Amino acid sequence: GVGWGGVGWGGVGGRRGTMLDGCAGRRFCRRREFLRQDPVLHIVLSVPANTQNVEVIPVHVDVDIAPSDDLTGIIASSAEVRDGDIVVVSQKAVSKQEGRVVDLSLVKPSALAAGIASQYGKDPRIVELVLSESARIVRMRSGVIIVETHSGIVCANAGVDESNVKRGHAALLPSDPDASARRMRLEMLKITGLDIPVIISDTFGRPFRMGQTDCAIGASGLNPISDYAGVRDAFGRELRVTAIAVADEIASAAELAMEKTGKCPAAIVRGCGASHVRMRGAPNPAHGRDVQDARALLRPRPDDLFL
Repeated sequence: GVGWGGVGWGGVGGRRGTMLDGCAGRRFCRRREFLRQDPVLHIVLSVPANTQNVEVIPVHVDVDIAPSDDLTGIIASSAEVRDGDIVVVSQKAVSKQEGRVVDLSLVKPSALAAGIASQYGKDPRIVELVLSESARIVRMRSGVIIVETHSGIVCANAGVDESNVKRGHAALLPSDPDASARRMRLEMLKITGLDIPVIISDTFGRPFRMGQTDCAIGASGLNPISDYAGVRDAFGRELRVTAIAVADEIASAAELAMEKTGKCPAAIVRGCGASHVRMRGAPNPAHGRDVQDARALLRPRPDDLFL
């Protein structure tokens, strides 16, 4: 995989990295029970007695998602969606549905892309895609290309990925992941009559820890960050800076049930509809951007100590 941990930032076709970090069930999980109930794997996160269990239910499909497919309809018809659920959809499925898969034979590398590719031993066509998807290059060192995408995400290779697509092709990130989440939320509302929060997830590395975890790159219908500032802890101390990246944690929990190599484009997270997660009075997804979306998880550049 590709990320801050493991083999580093370099390479294409594995999992990607970013400055954001998520942790599945850090606040919720006391123990995990893996229950096999054919044909899917249910994951139950046991939580404190005053709350309900959190279930993660993978959504398996029989087709590889294509641009002509109704991805939201496929998800809704492949699993039971209930009021209070949160639907987490993989970035790769969204990119395929939105036509963000590129035939590499049609990519013409620029002189800059060819130079970088030669220096770092990369495919110049991939480097050209990385450059075209980037607002700026953050770092390049030891075969590593860290960029900020046009949507503000800091990650390796601008999210360009050759895994789980046809040979000779590469997938790009959705051009606006928050808009994708909002669109799918509206479509889910039309299909089911339920206002279901939607998260678009992707696998990122962490700068100070090995391995990768899924994070929310797009979100609609929920508070991506639960701010505990001003709340008192169990000993009466006032919390000052505790802000939990709820959307990242939900995305990471969903990844536990989603098979990276199988046809599982989404997962349903059930039991997270608490008031600190579900956005009360969230605007109708048809009326433009949410009050908060996954952009709230992007650290402002002046506050970033490492960029």
